[in-house]
Amino acid sequence: MRLAQEAERLGYAAVWTHERLLYALGDVPQPGGPPRPLPDHYRTTYEPIETLAYVAAKTTGIKLGISVLVAPFHVPVVLARRLATLDQFSQGRVIAGLGQGWMEQEFIAANVTRKHRGRGVEEFITAMRAAWGPNPVTFEGLFYRIPTAQINPKPIQQSGIPILMGGFAPPAIERAARMADGFNPIAISFEALEALVHRFRTAALAAGRNPATLKIVVRANVPITDLPMNDNRPFLGGSPEQVASDLLRVRGLNVDHVFFVNVAQPPLDDQVRLLKRLQDEAA
Repeated sequence: MRLAQEAERLGYAAVWTHERLLYALGDVPQPGGPPRPLPDHYRTTYEPIETLAYVAAKTTGIKLGISVLVAPFHVPVVLARRLATLDQFSQGRVIAGLGQGWMEQEFIAANVTRKHRGRGVEEFITAMRAAWGPNPVTFEGLFYRIPTAQINPKPIQQSGIPILMGGFAPPAIERAARMADGFNPIAISFEALEALVHRFRTAALAAGRNPATLKIVVRANVPITDLPMNDNRPFLGGSPEQVASDLLRVRGLNVDHVFFVNVAQPPLDDQVRLLKRLQDEAA
């Protein structure tokens, strides 16, 4: 709560959380990389919607983002109502990141299959937007159905809660470009981020959409440290001065927002101080 309030006081645009069902032990297969242990900051993950409802009550205007909710672990009409409730309580501040999931242990725990993740997520989004639309609501799909009914509450945001989608694989990026309100890539390096942004905007054009109307929200899972890191530091990581220099390069990509998960997890007082330094350096 203190971190959210300090971020708002400093003029940050949004605070973000994520969804994690469990902390799998041992080496875990990773998207786009070899198996390795999960990062320590996944060990305790509070439920994102409940967390942001509490944050909404203690803040006034900062946006409330989730990066990401794993769609296969939810039911469209239930998640639509939960997010709409949060949007009502927060006066229209919600940003919903949706993903298709990747950790096998979580699928086992949720008792759902991984077989239809791609098509299932597309249908999930369509069903959830139907629930946010005018009453009466009805939906018929391969994986989800909503009988004709009134479904309330609706989001305050008149165009619906913005949905971001992430992904590295071409089908996932094309899905985001075709269906989502924006793209939520993870910054691994500047070159990789540049390629992801280009692929997304190209796919949006191919889908008959205007890329300028679609948001790009970049997530940086990096250490932010008091002292400068060496030349092998991760992109967008290091001291606030080093991060600010990387942000200058990111600005050239015309993305809308960058947010940070400080994987170094320093004490709270240090995190607040680093937030201020970063804001000052990036201004």
